[in-house]
Amino acid sequence: MRPKERRDSGNQDLFRSRLDQIMDLDHPLAKLARTIDWRFLEERCGAAYTDRPGHPPLPTRLMAGLAILKHTFNLSDEALCERWIENPYYQHFCGEEFFRHTLPFDRSSITRWRHRMGEEKLSALLQESLSVAAKTGALKPSDLSRVIADTTVQPKNVTFPTEAKLANRAREKLVNLAKQMGVVLRQSYVRVGKFALMKHQRYAHAKQFKRANSSLRKLKTYLGRVIRDIGRKIEGKPNLERKFAHLLGLSRRVLAQKRGQRGPKVYSLHAPEVECIGKGKPHKPYEFGVKLSVATPIKHSKGGQFVTHVAALPGNPYDGHTLAKVIPAMEALLGNTIARMIADAGYRGHNAPPDRKLRVFTAGQKRRVTPQIKREMKRRSAVEPVIGHLKEDHRMGRNYLAHRAGDAANAVLAAAGYNFRRLIRWLRFLLFKILTALFGQLQINPD
Repeated sequence: MRPKERRDSGNQDLFRSRLDQIMDLDHPLAKLARTIDWRFLEERCGAAYTDRPGHPPLPTRLMAGLAILKHTFNLSDEALCERWIENPYYQHFCGEEFFRHTLPFDRSSITRWRHRMGEEKLSALLQESLSVAAKTGALKPSDLSRVIADTTVQPKNVTFPTEAKLANRAREKLVNLAKQMGVVLRQSYVRVGKFALMKHQRYAHAKQFKRANSSLRKLKTYLGRVIRDIGRKIEGKPNLERKFAHLLGLSRRVLAQKRGQRGPKVYSLHAPEVECIGKGKPHKPYEFGVKLSVATPIKHSKGGQFVTHVAALPGNPYDGHTLAKVIPAMEALLGNTIARMIADAGYRGHNAPPDRKLRVFTAGQKRRVTPQIKREMKRRSAVEPVIGHLKEDHRMGRNYLAHRAGDAANAVLAAAGYNFRRLIRWLRFLLFKILTALFGQLQINPD
């Protein structure tokens, strides 16, 4: 069943005041709510629903508004629910006509809506943020044809992985699952496993690596014994084999993987999609998450440096080999052709589409570089503060959403939240200019 969308009915209530009568309609959030084309979002997000009978889903304006507020103001789901109850501007932004003292949704509804939409539907929020920027004069549409591209890492919410911690955690999870399923193990190694992990960490800290490796071998021995014990106990029992299949597969990979081996490795048991990415930073040699592509216009707009495109790139591909996917996706999102792209030296030898190859310029390039292009290449570093703000202020610095779909959704929502934050500042600035001009005229003409 499709959601019953909200429309402003204009109805009055004898015992309650309408929100638009008790709040400042010149507030940036109120202005932004009037500027956003909610029907466009309803049309794009409504495609995820069917006409089959069932419980009607929550209105698109409510759920899309919550997603925008969450990433614009860097709030967790719990903090967002708390502020929504006490903030009339948040409620008005989400389409409420009267102030509510209770939540019209459950906190888990936000998660379920995010899962249902996916990256493709959520990109409509990023598209609408750029449309609002163009309508309010914060951004010129012509600026979107010339962009700067760069890659960064979106870290996952995982602890720093070590062989000892992974081996011990895999054993703990297997023992707990066996207890839940009623599988009686010969030995659980709960006590000795804990002490072996503590010894390993202390020996490694003291740089006594032979003793540390001895403790690591003990931990792996305990894990191997538990894996083989469970395998014997569940053999020939399809129901138990199905329950243990995923965790046993991950545990075997943890047991078999070696330091320095090539190919995919397990860095986290609850997020096996995590990859180890080295970007050459002295303070952070390795990051554990997913690689992202971020693009921003070359020209600094009146409303600030907006994000024009963002995409998750699982598999840790070479930067230059991402353009075959990124450029067509960017053009589809923006609705125009990329006339010029500036990138750093990591994009040398790129695989841009054949008709776009000569439009991509990398740092240090000499051929085909005109004086205008040389000036634009000096703007390449403009994307770096944008990435910094995305990570620090819009929840890209640590991703709490599960699986690869969560990586992609969090990146798109962070970019949309960043753009809407720029728009709120732009609308506040426009209001300030109007009031300044108005009071200036009153001082000049006191009559």
